[in-house]
Amino acid sequence: MPPLGRTLAARILLAVLGIVVVTLAVGFALFARLTSQVADTRAIEQATGIAVTLGRVPQVAQEVQSGDPEHVLPALGARVRASTGASYVVIIDRTGRRYSHPNPALIGQRIEEPVVALDGQVHTGIDEGSLGRSANARAPIVDASGRAVGEVSVGILESEVGVRLHAQVLDIALYATIALALGVAASLLLARAIKRVTFGLEPAEIVALMQEREAMLHGIREGVLAVDAKGCINVLNEEARRLLGITSAGLGHRVEHVVPEGRLRRIITGAVEGPDLVAVTDEHLLVLNRMPVTVAGRNAGWVVTIRDRTELEALVRQLDSMESLSTALRAQEHEFSNRLHVLSVLLELGEIEEATRYSQELQAGTVLASEEIRARIGSPVVAALLLAKSTVAAERDVVVRLDPSSRLEAGRDDDLPVVTVLGNLVDNAVDAVADDPASAGEHPRGEVVVRVGCTDDALVLTVTDTGPGIADERLRDVFVDGFSTKQPRGTMPRGVGLALVHRLVTRAGGTIEASSPDGARFEVRLPLRVPEGVS
Repeated sequence: MPPLGRTLAARILLAVLGIVVVTLAVGFALFARLTSQVADTRAIEQATGIAVTLGRVPQVAQEVQSGDPEHVLPALGARVRASTGASYVVIIDRTGRRYSHPNPALIGQRIEEPVVALDGQVHTGIDEGSLGRSANARAPIVDASGRAVGEVSVGILESEVGVRLHAQVLDIALYATIALALGVAASLLLARAIKRVTFGLEPAEIVALMQEREAMLHGIREGVLAVDAKGCINVLNEEARRLLGITSAGLGHRVEHVVPEGRLRRIITGAVEGPDLVAVTDEHLLVLNRMPVTVAGRNAGWVVTIRDRTELEALVRQLDSMESLSTALRAQEHEFSNRLHVLSVLLELGEIEEATRYSQELQAGTVLASEEIRARIGSPVVAALLLAKSTVAAERDVVVRLDPSSRLEAGRDDDLPVVTVLGNLVDNAVDAVADDPASAGEHPRGEVVVRVGCTDDALVLTVTDTGPGIADERLRDVFVDGFSTKQPRGTMPRGVGLALVHRLVTRAGGTIEASSPDGARFEVRLPLRVPEGVS
């Protein structure tokens, strides 16, 4: 555990206490200053009221003018002081002689300063008198004619103001104590809430985890995307950005706002579940795994790992093609060996005419198939593809036949993905026919018919097979990534070929349709580019 003062709870507690103490100290200083000013003002106003009232009493003026022979004024001053709470009430004549004072020894003595109220005005202020610092008011004593014959000096000592301020300070101290206790309680609750959110980790541990996470996320070759329980992306490394095609900022946004509609989004959001799910984008073939994350018994969202299988899938397909070709070549080698053996035996037996006829039949059969395709297909690449697929399919006892109505002029398939689209469709059709249990024992097991033709504005490719076909309710799913009726081939994903075909056709601006009248039938329309200068 970190030492005291470094834990999150201790830091928050010290910070809150510091803020509360400083705030209360500043507030108390301002309050004390304002309260003192208000108290002085009120004391001056109170003293002014007493002095003015007493100075207008006719008896006071009469006694001051007569010299107070009966000593009435000391008793009067004492009564006023007792009833009003004033600290002192001093009655002074024009010469400065005192007729009342809290200190009897000063009665009859003259004041040192001049009698300022003889001008008929009330004078207020804070004075340093014989009894101490006080809020003082001096009002004139006026006779019946309104002439000033003396003054009344009333004061309220600072000690009296301090008593009032002290009573308020106790209330302030109580409020400060309550505020401090609430601050401590709030800081502890805040620290507890933060630690619950951070799963009990201290700031230093969180920083270390962040550094380790950044180093790990950007150091691996797989894409990593993490989504919180609200569906917002909170982790997205550079590889995931590249594979998902996210160029703008994705952190903090919902998956629906970043990933376009389709199978890829449904896998990430969990609408499609399962291990090693396949998604095909315009650029990549991706394998995704989605794992929920639970921390301290709470749902924290989920993590999606993304692997790029584009190159690997291409290599696997090339390997499958090479294996099929090598198998076909071995079978043809065996077949040619048998034919050569037959010719050799015929020649040894002296059957020259029979050997000649047999060799001519063999040559005619081979040349006929090649010439038939070349006569209808002007593109050498497409013709070579059909010949290769025919040879490979023949070894699986499947006939690949070119429809007699097929026509394709040379150059009409430029800039179109004809080879990839047609190759995948023929491969799927051959697999469907060869793997159909219903055709087991028949020779041949079935056939695949390819038709290639052109309209004024489109190249039309049609591949029809005599296999088991596709159920009507599944026709809409055949182009979905990962959909396949075939058995898995180890750990490699199935259901990629038709998804790739669909992506290629769509990117070329074409359409592809699947039907199952008797077997499976796929029709692709690819728009032709109008040559320059032709309107």
